[in-house]
Amino acid sequence: MPALKPHVAINVRNLDRSLLFYRNLFGVDPVRVRPGYAKFDVDQPPLNFTINEYPYEDAGALNHLGLQVSSTEDVLAAKQRLETAGLATFDEMNTTCCYALQDKVWVTDPDGNRWEVFVVLDQEDDRKGYDSNRVQPPVKSTCCTPAGSSSSCCAS
Repeated sequence: MPALKPHVAINVRNLDRSLLFYRNLFGVDPVRVRPGYAKFDVDQPPLNFTINEYPYEDAGALNHLGLQVSSTEDVLAAKQRLETAGLATFDEMNTTCCYALQDKVWVTDPDGNRWEVFVVLDQEDDRKGYDSNRVQPPVKSTCCTPAGSSSSCCAS
């Protein structure tokens, strides 16, 4: 059975604050807003994303979330949209992350969830095996992690 689109649901502490952030991140309004709940049905990239107002003490096991786009121009357009909305961003251009060369911009939602908008410029071809002459991970990697963060998506 083919999936129509991925679904991600996260808990947020303040629905109104998070609604504003996600409107700016996705560039669209939610399709449904109810007390303690909102749903975004994003066309590009296809995503069923919901936020649920729920008090919690820590962020749990979530490392980060991301939106893969088609080009560096798309990354820069997202950065401009986010900065115009007054959100702080962090760039990582021409960086090696998760064994791929990428351009990306990071932003953090009101509850501390980190999002990246990124394009893959070059990567290993897993079907051909590892080629040591292609993309190399940095010796001291902040792989898939914005500066100053201690977690890494490539740690395992």
